[in-house]
Amino acid sequence: MLVPMGHRPLEESIQTDFSSRLDYSGYLHLDQILHAQRPLSMPEHHDEMLFIIQHQTSELWMKLVVHELRAAIDLVRADDLGPTFKILARVKHIQRMLFEQWAVLETLTPSEYVQFRHVLGNASGFQSHQYRLIEFLFGNKDADAVRVFRHRPEIEAELVEALNAPSLYDEFLRHLARLGMPVPRDAVERDWAKPYVSNPAVLSVFKEIYDDPSAHWDAYEMAEKLVDVEEQFTLWRVRHMLTVERIIGHKMGTGGSSGVSFLKKAVDIRLFPELWSVRTEIGR
Repeated sequence: MLVPMGHRPLEESIQTDFSSRLDYSGYLHLDQILHAQRPLSMPEHHDEMLFIIQHQTSELWMKLVVHELRAAIDLVRADDLGPTFKILARVKHIQRMLFEQWAVLETLTPSEYVQFRHVLGNASGFQSHQYRLIEFLFGNKDADAVRVFRHRPEIEAELVEALNAPSLYDEFLRHLARLGMPVPRDAVERDWAKPYVSNPAVLSVFKEIYDDPSAHWDAYEMAEKLVDVEEQFTLWRVRHMLTVERIIGHKMGTGGSSGVSFLKKAVDIRLFPELWSVRTEIGR
């Protein structure tokens, strides 16, 4: 029998009766997800759907980043670096997805966005608790930023917990100290809620690791994985800043920030400073 071009007959083994079985939509709760896009513009502006979905999907990817970073921290705390390499490789790819998503939002022109920007009120990406949580897990601590979430006690408590706990980088330094490397005490026993400050003695530890990778292979690999994710995080910040400037110029942000000027200040932040500084010292 001739089969029409492009036709694929349904195989007899394929399930078609889901009256009493879990189906794809049920497993993924698609009814909830696909009905969570509720534009506020009246009449509804065509491009508001893009704006909502862009940010909702970003939040889903960030949820996965948080999930992975928490697992990585637990593994480093247990001195089990091996599995963290795959986790951080995955985080890097998720970050690349987040980076590429800006290209979709960049199809939103200033003329289009201005027609529905007012419906956001004071809602702003600065209020993304998952983004803030990622920063805390990486080690960019900022107690003042938690004040934005006082109206959400459960979220505030989650952020306060992360603020006062060792970050991924803190746990890596503590791991190196447990291996007997000369990590200074003030780098492994400190107020975790304070931003990490670059330490010359920690730089010396990483110089030792980079000068002889074969003798410190796991630590060397972990250091490079951390540089990978920080590089992607910085690229995301740069793309975010440029996308904002492209769409709203130098207007004030909806959440009250100075907008592009405020975003620029984050670009130069270093999460793992010694891992960047050591590159200058290698070979000296």
